[in-house]
Amino acid sequence: MPSSADTLRYILDQAGLGRRLEFRRLFGEFALYLDGKVVAFACEGQLYLKPTDQAKAFLGTVKGVPLYPDGKDYYLLSDELDDQERLREALLITALALPIQRPKGAKAARHATRGEKGSIRSRAVAGVKRRKRKSKR
Repeated sequence: MPSSADTLRYILDQAGLGRRLEFRRLFGEFALYLDGKVVAFACEGQLYLKPTDQAKAFLGTVKGVPLYPDGKDYYLLSDELDDQERLREALLITALALPIQRPKGAKAARHATRGEKGSIRSRAVAGVKRRKRKSKR
């Protein structure tokens, strides 16, 4: 059974992080983003926290459960949903432990600006510049 809007609203209200905690639909369920980082998933009416050493140290004994068959384990938060402070802290700790996400396409843009030899993008940009020069004559 997929997560409902009521379940998601409850999780967001309990966390009390306001606009810092966002969600997006993902494969019929929801991914929760804290400050732009994916920290948890709301699937089948339950909350799964991304595994980090810092979150494990904070939560203590926590159950690792895969989101899908043969998938990696995520921390299943159940009692924490009713404890606002604990839920908020677990989300914050996880977000701090995760690396900063690089925007998609940043590598291609970096290559184009540096104009590395051999990159498809730099050759295409060079071709456009040559055509512009010829058309001005």
